[in-house]
Amino acid sequence: MPRTSVVTGAASGIGKATCDLLRERGQQVIGVDLHDADIIVDLATAAGRSALLGEVTERSGGVVDAILAVAGSAAPVAVTAAVNFFGTVATLETLRPLLLTSPAPRAVAVSSMAALFEPDEALLAAFLGQDEEQALARAAVLADAGPAQANLIYGTTKRALSRWIRRNAATPAWAGAAIPLNAVAPGVVLTAMTAEMTGTEEARQQLAQMVPMPLNGFIEPIAVARLLAWMTGTENSHLCGQIVYIDGGSDVVIRGDSTW
Repeated sequence: MPRTSVVTGAASGIGKATCDLLRERGQQVIGVDLHDADIIVDLATAAGRSALLGEVTERSGGVVDAILAVAGSAAPVAVTAAVNFFGTVATLETLRPLLLTSPAPRAVAVSSMAALFEPDEALLAAFLGQDEEQALARAAVLADAGPAQANLIYGTTKRALSRWIRRNAATPAWAGAAIPLNAVAPGVVLTAMTAEMTGTEEARQQLAQMVPMPLNGFIEPIAVARLLAWMTGTENSHLCGQIVYIDGGSDVVIRGDSTW
């Protein structure tokens, strides 16, 4: 019986590469996005999140083997806070019951090496307190405060998501139900989302100074897709609450021995 995987952010970038790879490997894939997907919903909204369960249940027959919460935005605007953290968490929590009848359930989210950068503490606190109204209000303030402050939004969403994964992976709802819950943290991935930052040699050099990736430089989406495929495959039975950095060495360069 082929595995059934739900992939958000399926229309482009890492999400599309992952859908294509899983389908090539014989899986049934249910793609979710704002457009060009099997299910069209906006995960930045409460209505979109509410519609997700019913749509996925209908298409899957009520059994899902893997959830891949890939959807996200890097735009320095308030809606990024809604989709990157609250949309991702809602995807995982809403669809988790559909994993319970799978013989090998798996779940993974996409964080980022940007989680290593200093966050906006007020925004981070709102995320961790599950206060979406306060988070969106704080993100709007940052977005209006100029590029330096607006650029804190993305990294803060990813730090909050990484913490949520770490805090929930070993709980009865996830590990206790035999569901490995983890995340990947890519470095700079060559997608439409990063095209403006990587479009010229000068821009690439500036970005590389901020995001050092000594091993083979910037990443193609397929490299991340392959890791996501393994993490949601049957071989991955014991990875729990890990944020796996696929970043060409950014984590090593920036944090060194500090995590040990």
